[in-house]
Amino acid sequence: MSNKILVVGSINMDMVVKTAHIPQPGETVLGGVFFMNPGGKGANQAVAVARLGGKAAFIGKIGDDIFGKQSAHLFDQEGVDISGIFSDPESPSGIAMITVDDSGENSIVVAPGANAHLQPQDVAAAFGKHPDAAVMLIQLEIPMETVRHAAQCARDKGLLVILNPAPANSSVSDLFHLIDVITPNEHEAEMLSGIRIKDLSSARRAAERLQQLGVKSVIITLGKQGAAVLHEGRFHHIPAPVVDTVDTTAAGDVFNGALAAGLADGRGLEEAVAFACNAASIAVTRLGAQSSIPYRNEVLFNIMN
Repeated sequence: MSNKILVVGSINMDMVVKTAHIPQPGETVLGGVFFMNPGGKGANQAVAVARLGGKAAFIGKIGDDIFGKQSAHLFDQEGVDISGIFSDPESPSGIAMITVDDSGENSIVVAPGANAHLQPQDVAAAFGKHPDAAVMLIQLEIPMETVRHAAQCARDKGLLVILNPAPANSSVSDLFHLIDVITPNEHEAEMLSGIRIKDLSSARRAAERLQQLGVKSVIITLGKQGAAVLHEGRFHHIPAPVVDTVDTTAAGDVFNGALAAGLADGRGLEEAVAFACNAASIAVTRLGAQSSIPYRNEVLFNIMN
């Protein structure tokens, strides 16, 4: 099996402020450290794939500006194939404003910019450059029609399709028949299944409901509790290592990139989920999005110890 993974998604520049607590509506808080870090769910996942052993190719859109040029350059440095990145002269590159509190929780507002103009025809043009791809990884920070087209292209060509349904969008249920593996967090799983998740029992019911709606395999990420997996009629809980959390900003993206890399490398689903839990547990001990993503040898060392 080829280990090439097509990641279709967003590219942002993250502007991060570390502060004691996330402000309430109308409240002004004096923060501490400020930094900019390349981000976007798609971009984060592509870098995670590359660092964690997969061969990543990215399909996305940037603005003709300094943030876009910097993002493409950083991709190239990470070894991500950038032949599928398009430049939009009419729109700025996407940005995200992120506040991170002392417990590592975050609040994020995204201005999508050029990400909102990634079209189905862009995906079709880029897709043909990668006949050897084995896996497609998609998120929801790009137009839904483009997500649908990407999933359909992948299904038609026999790729394994992984959907990270974030940010949460209930209309994505129309695509479930095209999806092999879906990876919602608890909030997203509740929205899509209609079942409130309080424990592993309710997580199993939510996963079973998503399977009934058409998805083949379901992975519900549970934060520091790890992940719940429903695959081939079996339900399993995969725990995560206990760590001191600093910043959860890209934890889900690292999980998804690691999962895709693990599956493309020939791991079974449960083994790939354990690999992904370990990768995400390292990421949350570090500040930032792409700056927090670990390398494959770090994750393997973590697993062995």
